[in-house]
Amino acid sequence: MGWSHLLVIQLMVLGVCQHVTGTGQDHSSRPNIIVLLTDDQRWDTVGRMGNPVIQTPNLDRLADQGTLFENCFVTSAVCSISRASIFTGQHMRRHGIADFETPLPGPAFKRIYPMVLQRAGYRIGFIGKWGVGKSAPLPNDQFDYWDGFSGQGKYFDASDPQRIHLTTKMTRSAVWFIRSSASDDRPFCLSVSFKAPHAEWKSFDPKLKTLYEDVELPVTKTVTRKDWESMPWFISTSRNSTKAVNWIKDRSLLQDLMRRYYRLVTGVDMAVGVIRAALDSVGLADNTVIIFTSDNGLFFGEHGLNGKWLMYEEAIRVPLIIYDPRPDHHERVSHVDQMALNIDLAPTILEISGAAPEPGMQGRSLVPLLKGPAKDWRKDWFYENHLSVIIRSEGVRTDKWKYIRYIDREPVYEELYDLAADPHERHNLAERSAHQKTLAALRGRWAHYSVNLK
Repeated sequence: MGWSHLLVIQLMVLGVCQHVTGTGQDHSSRPNIIVLLTDDQRWDTVGRMGNPVIQTPNLDRLADQGTLFENCFVTSAVCSISRASIFTGQHMRRHGIADFETPLPGPAFKRIYPMVLQRAGYRIGFIGKWGVGKSAPLPNDQFDYWDGFSGQGKYFDASDPQRIHLTTKMTRSAVWFIRSSASDDRPFCLSVSFKAPHAEWKSFDPKLKTLYEDVELPVTKTVTRKDWESMPWFISTSRNSTKAVNWIKDRSLLQDLMRRYYRLVTGVDMAVGVIRAALDSVGLADNTVIIFTSDNGLFFGEHGLNGKWLMYEEAIRVPLIIYDPRPDHHERVSHVDQMALNIDLAPTILEISGAAPEPGMQGRSLVPLLKGPAKDWRKDWFYENHLSVIIRSEGVRTDKWKYIRYIDREPVYEELYDLAADPHERHNLAERSAHQKTLAALRGRWAHYSVNLK
């Protein structure tokens, strides 16, 4: 059975093929907003980002009709920290979430984008992985619609005899919310936080089990033993390298993992198609802005690494698509090269809604970039990861350079990469005499940010 047939069947099962006329919303009013967040999806696992194999026709269509951000990054490649940054528009050192356990305190919670929109008259919904404060009570009573869970969740519920995949359950929940919003005179903001494509990768939807079966998936040139051996010993022997060494030894293991991961991504892509069809079926498609992104990337053995957490491109770079169908927003650019960050999402959402930005937000609205390059846009940004169970690091990335500082090493270990000449980050220039001026400048930017971003 072909992929397109699977999508049609899913649409029919969810009941979104029938068009419903008449809604309670005034289409000249503020737009609806849907925020779609995946888990551990690296930037290059979307067709329009240059991947020749992965099947993401709905995301590709969304990118074609909207604006694709070619250079979107997270300020910390740890899911809980990044999600807190997405909610608050703040760096870790300001919002204070540096681990998996700590929840957003009450005053900070009131300033996350869903709560701001609720006070501005929006109907707010949340579906999926909450991801901030693993052991704290969930904020289900704060939302108008809640279908979220704590921790990682499971792709399959052991008590479900039908074994419906979690992505499908979440999609059904999103369709229900959209349909119930059609008769509500309030605009809505729905945040859908997928578990996919986070591990466990073997638990993809069985309908996709033959997808990519006989396909050789693209592997980055740094997945080699030489690249692994060139890493500092404290990285090559860390938990960031426990699995990748085996992938280097046996590429079939890596290919099998990637096929499972790609199937999970395609499952999310199918969900995007169903959600858009649901909007169309109730007449809300022309007034609903859709934002698609991820909380961080993932290593597929590059530099001999697995997981995420470190400041290399595979872990910090994510997809970002903003689709705004409103007629007065048709004059837009198709691609943005300037650097966007996860902390930009909250102020972007607030500007789209017409709400004022919250005091203390450190990100910038991306709305101006939808119309073309901004002259005064950021030239660099600050990265930080203080999670105690992994290698703690900070750094600065510019359009051309990357400076990484491993803050627990004595003496401090530094890396410097010329991203224009060395996009795969193979040649650390920190000790090269020819680059000491650049190193000093970026070290200065790190010192400035480390104090002034609190």
